Amino acid sequence: MSPTETYEVYAIRYGTFAERERRQNFITPPDPHEGGMPIDYFVWAIVNDDRAIVVDTGFDAAEGEQRNRAIERLPREGLEMIGIDSLKVEDVIITHLHYDHAGTLSDFPAARFHIQDSEVSFATGRHMCQPTFGHSYTCDHVVGLVRKVFDGRVAFHDGDGQVAPGITVHHVGGHTMGLQYVRVMTKRGPLVLASDAAHFYENMEASAPFPIVYNVADMLDGHRRMYDMAASTDHVIPGHDPLVMKYYPAPKSNLEGVVVRLDVDPQT
Repeated sequence: MSPTETYEVYAIRYGTFAERERRQNFITPPDPHEGGMPIDYFVWAIVNDDRAIVVDTGFDAAEGEQRNRAIERLPREGLEMIGIDSLKVEDVIITHLHYDHAGTLSDFPAARFHIQDSEVSFATGRHMCQPTFGHSYTCDHVVGLVRKVFDGRVAFHDGDGQVAPGITVHHVGGHTMGLQYVRVMTKRGPLVLASDAAHFYENMEASAPFPIVYNVADMLDGHRRMYDMAASTDHVIPGHDPLVMKYYPAPKSNLEGVVVRLDVDPQT
């Protein structure tokens, strides 16, 4: 296929945490006043006539109950709403192994999982002895990924890598040691799925990092790198911001509030 292959890109909202406070989302809040700032949970789908690639696998109802996070649908159910059968997906990009990004791997039994070497090392190494880092990981999720390594179903990336023509992954670190973001060619230009390299638009716009972080300097530099790799600042999609659902249109009226299409111009 041509390296200029382009894709439709979808964000699928599967959960939320409505009670989150603004002060919890910034190391140095731009606005010192208290107030609510909900966080949404997404998986993403990258689609054209030849393939459907999923980015992250979310968490399930049991994990949501344990962590007091509201789950509205299983990630695979959200994917089904746009015609993607998780049983048939051949490639899944795991941006990192936090509980809300790598929790339903077993729903993708035919998939190869793309992840950074450094993320697997981080999630299985000495840093997990520290609750500061380990609390965002779920042991069973990490073990599930390791089992897939032994099954030959994990593609390791070290830095930049191509998943398919027009779809690349890029190590950024910051939030975790091995976090990667995804760059996708679309008809409106290159789009960056930031995942947790930026939870909210405001993290990037105000240079105010999210406080769950391994390396603050890498996180801040990652904001610049993502802007540099996208067609514009509007082409960088944060990983947890409810504004994504406001800025982009649903592909169908019955998907309002659940799925939005990211490869079209935002409605800001």
